[in-house]
Amino acid sequence: MTRNKTDRKRSKAKIAVLIILAAVILAGGGYYGYLYLNNRLYDSELPVAKNAKEDGSGFRADKKTEETPVVYMTEDISPEGLMKAYKALGWKPEGKTAVKISTGEPPNSNYLRPELIADLVHSVDGTIVECNTAYGGDRTETAMHYQVAEDHGFTEIADFQILDEDGSMTIPVEGGSHLKKDYVGKAFTDYDSYLILSHFKGHAMAGFGGAIKNISIGLGSKTGKCWIHSGGKSKVFSNGPQDPFLESMAEAGKAVSDYLDHGDRIVYINVMNRLSVDCDCDGNPSEPDMHDIGILASTDPVALDEACVDLIYAAEDGGSVVERIESRNGIHTLEHAEEIGLGSRTYYLEMIDD
Repeated sequence: MTRNKTDRKRSKAKIAVLIILAAVILAGGGYYGYLYLNNRLYDSELPVAKNAKEDGSGFRADKKTEETPVVYMTEDISPEGLMKAYKALGWKPEGKTAVKISTGEPPNSNYLRPELIADLVHSVDGTIVECNTAYGGDRTETAMHYQVAEDHGFTEIADFQILDEDGSMTIPVEGGSHLKKDYVGKAFTDYDSYLILSHFKGHAMAGFGGAIKNISIGLGSKTGKCWIHSGGKSKVFSNGPQDPFLESMAEAGKAVSDYLDHGDRIVYINVMNRLSVDCDCDGNPSEPDMHDIGILASTDPVALDEACVDLIYAAEDGGSVVERIESRNGIHTLEHAEEIGLGSRTYYLEMIDD
């Protein structure tokens, strides 16, 4: 037997082992097995996208101009700091207001705690909204998800609604490479204004999760989540190629922004605490190994997420999250979002602490 034939047999054997391993992990571990397998199979298969201009700098502008979106920042991670960041936007919601959060996967995820967000939710007379997940866990079915919201304290501070408890509706995607429509929860149009309140962190699939993920995957119905993950190929959960998935997130996010009067009826706040490499859809995330940073707010979701990513890159202890972002080619979401007109990667950072 030649060496080439031997190598081919070994390759086939490895593939067979991986397939068996996948079946065992997914069958026995549910969503957590899926996350584990997802992490293992990424191992340096994707191109590394560095978050820097050619001169090595981030995307922060030196001067404030009318054309450059402003990102407001406070280092005060408290109810008072959150209110300060919101008020800096100078935005007032119209009509019925939804506050989009992640309820967090049990038992130990790093979701934003009710005691942090309660004052802000009350100030806009908001209803907290979420959508069901598409890949197992305790939030994939409506009844279970309402129980999680209660267990995590959200129903104690405000009205709460799962937007896709009665299914999906579609909104158009303009200028997309993969999506022509986006599937959101059927109750999406029950609300006139949206305050997107996101916990910024790493993510097992997207590299990082912030405002863009919260309005795409987050506002996606169960069908919509499958649609985005597959790059517009399937309404059943499946993992498609990485870059089409990232681009589909940006495209779904643009659909939401466009539907809400091209961004006039939606604003965004990112809280940069508990900065794990894992997202709040992981019930047992890795313990953060970097410091908390602050709260950032903007009317531009691309500028906001870019500012957060730049702060991660600038942090001396941000290496683990940087590695997670680069190993998933996460910067490409920002690249495509800017290309299709969701927002601008260039921003002006304005500190609002006294």
